[in-house]
Amino acid sequence: MHRVATLFREIQPVTVGSGSENDVREHLKRPKDQGMTSAKGEAGIKLKSQSRKPPVSYEATEVRLAGGKAQEDLNLSRSKTESASEKVTSSNHGANSDTFSYKKFRRCLFKPPLGRDNGRPVDPQTNERREKVREMMKFAWDNYKRYAWGKNELRPLTRNGHIGNMFGGLRGASIVDSLDTLYIMGLMDEYNDAKEWVKTSLDLNSNGEASLFEVNIRYVGGLLSAYYLTGEELFKNKAVELGEKLLPAFNTPTGIPRGVINLGSGTSWSWGWASAGSSILAEFGTLHLEFVHLTELSSNPVYTEKVMNIRKLLNKIEKPHGLYPNFLSPVSGNWVQHHVSIGGLGDSFYEYLIKSYLMSDKTDDDAKKMYYTALEAIEANLVQKSPGGLTYMAEWRGGILDHKMGHLACFSGGMIGIGADDGAPEKRQHYLDLAAEITHTCHESYTRSATKLGPEAFRFDSGAEAMATRLSDRYYILRPEVIESYMYMWRLTHDPKYREWGWEAVEALEQHCRVESGFSGIRDVYTTSVSHDNMQQSFFLSETLKYLYLLFSDDDLLSLEDWVFNTEAHPLPIIRNSCLQDDATQEKTASE
Repeated sequence: MHRVATLFREIQPVTVGSGSENDVREHLKRPKDQGMTSAKGEAGIKLKSQSRKPPVSYEATEVRLAGGKAQEDLNLSRSKTESASEKVTSSNHGANSDTFSYKKFRRCLFKPPLGRDNGRPVDPQTNERREKVREMMKFAWDNYKRYAWGKNELRPLTRNGHIGNMFGGLRGASIVDSLDTLYIMGLMDEYNDAKEWVKTSLDLNSNGEASLFEVNIRYVGGLLSAYYLTGEELFKNKAVELGEKLLPAFNTPTGIPRGVINLGSGTSWSWGWASAGSSILAEFGTLHLEFVHLTELSSNPVYTEKVMNIRKLLNKIEKPHGLYPNFLSPVSGNWVQHHVSIGGLGDSFYEYLIKSYLMSDKTDDDAKKMYYTALEAIEANLVQKSPGGLTYMAEWRGGILDHKMGHLACFSGGMIGIGADDGAPEKRQHYLDLAAEITHTCHESYTRSATKLGPEAFRFDSGAEAMATRLSDRYYILRPEVIESYMYMWRLTHDPKYREWGWEAVEALEQHCRVESGFSGIRDVYTTSVSHDNMQQSFFLSETLKYLYLLFSDDDLLSLEDWVFNTEAHPLPIIRNSCLQDDATQEKTASE
């Protein structure tokens, strides 16, 4: 999952009071101030390790976790919530086929969203591991609520909140990001607290400088998934209201949106650090899933029109070697420079192509063609094999390969895996093998570190194999991408190694990232005397812990037959228009 300040990949977190990619954004200036400054450089590497509470023992964890009776109570509580929301929803929607009907939508799912038994695995060890992940979520959430409630993220060492500047005055990023995770884990008291905050305190009338991309994937995506899982109209209304505030970013000569928008005034501009005022591929290419659903819920075609216009332009312009460079001018519609990456700045554009096809119930042939054509170009130009036999994705700089792979690029194992079934039939096994090889390489980047957590970027040159060679690449900020690929590969192959690898990550997170008041990123994965960055990223709750929970759950919990995950791991349903239309026809016939 790309982040706006992917430059953070080049900058080491440096002080206890800073250290997340969000802080890098605080150095970003408006175009008139061109550029970015970093006051501390790499000095923070020398900071002493922060004291840390030892990991909670598994026995203690089991005592705290809900047992069978408590779990039944949670299920009952959740079913009451669902029942109440269904009543509200059905009363708000008539038989008008132009109005989205939550009841019809639920009937069109192949399986209940939470599965037969909330995805509970039969195997006792797997269930224990799942419960451990649930405990980690509760621990992260409880500390956020205690020390940072209403702020965007928790600083666990200093026990205070962080706001940052990428959400334009919006607050509660960790709350909105956590809604669906809390719900699927059955943490209903926590979910209800989050829902109440959204109802009473989520103020969308902010007047700050927001990242179009981040607001879309975290806030719009989080609200949409919460609505689809619960039927609570509150979430739908907030999502559509926020979506409207993002539309002015598209007011450019080409319709390619600029990266930064003032949610109050509607003025927009490009990031000061982006080449020649360009827009970034992973940002304007990571709107499609959410915007199609905004059209679905609002019956306003403008959202789909905006993202389809982006696709038309990309289809029209020439691609060097079939590749999509990372920077595009929203004024001329031309590429600004020829840097191609499947990691930061490019990654989720490709993810959204295959997911757009899957979310359309495999009717969006244009997305399908774009994805497989791009994948062929990626294989021809970027996929490499190291002397040690590791498959990796290099970066491309105008024809020159940079033999580096970012942690962000590790999502691509899962992406290639979920797309394996829909390319040429004879290539299905080839794609599954490629997905497995890339996922294996990303696992190696973890196992070759002292902490068993992976660095932000790792290299395959000068004798290096899947290891960071620069001090500035050694940090880990609770990122989900490697675990994301484990989850998808588990569901596609049921090879037990993926669950074992996921458990290795749980143990490493507990040992090195769990502190007394939450979870924190670390500055150097190659030393066990860790120095923490004092940031519990909202995506840790939205993605990392959710993917781990799904990895240790049965496949019918958010079944891939019914759901796709946006790049922030918010589940969005596959749109089965034929089912919804048939339903509407049947209702009309019955009423006549």
